[in-house]
Amino acid sequence: MILEQLTVGPFQCNCSIIACEKTKEAIVLDPGEEAHRIEKILKDKDLKLKYLVHTHAHLDHVGATCDLQEHFKTARPQSCLHEEDQFLWDNVAMQAALFNLPPPKSGKVDLYIHEGDQLKFGELSLKVLHTPGHTPGSLCFILEEANQTHLFAGDTLFAGSIGRTDLWGGDYGTIIHSIKDKLLLLDDNTQVHAGHGPSTTIGIEKQHNPFL
Repeated sequence: MILEQLTVGPFQCNCSIIACEKTKEAIVLDPGEEAHRIEKILKDKDLKLKYLVHTHAHLDHVGATCDLQEHFKTARPQSCLHEEDQFLWDNVAMQAALFNLPPPKSGKVDLYIHEGDQLKFGELSLKVLHTPGHTPGSLCFILEEANQTHLFAGDTLFAGSIGRTDLWGGDYGTIIHSIKDKLLLLDDNTQVHAGHGPSTTIGIEKQHNPFL
């Protein structure tokens, strides 16, 4: 597995580029901003972009989608989202206005993804978990590679914290339910790649996260 992670945009969103070493097929997870940096990594590593995957549709996780769709339009990657976040996607300009930011160009959702779906790229695949609470359509993704489980948690679970629930569609009880009933059932050694801030593990969060 090739895994490149970069922090992008004014909200410091963690964007992940994941690729199969053998086939060079790749996904970009949460392309929040700075499409040029993402494009450079893909080009430098000679990767073939198959999917643009979004944990949810807040501004800071979708801002570079349209630019990447346009850049790779000859072999256009599919943009993936849970349908319950379509209303946030459709109102990304309003989200930007709330922070006095210019609106990003509007990208297009090509594929709705749901609990249990598998996104395959090369010899790798992402398993989809629906983990509402931060937003109604919030998703997490599991990737099994060698003897390591990776969880790409978006803004559902952070190191020492959880996603905020005071924005459109957020709900505190729902996010706690999602974390306890789905994420904390994973092995303690599962590597958690959060949407913001440092990585952690499920075991560490079980022991030390004050929200849990």
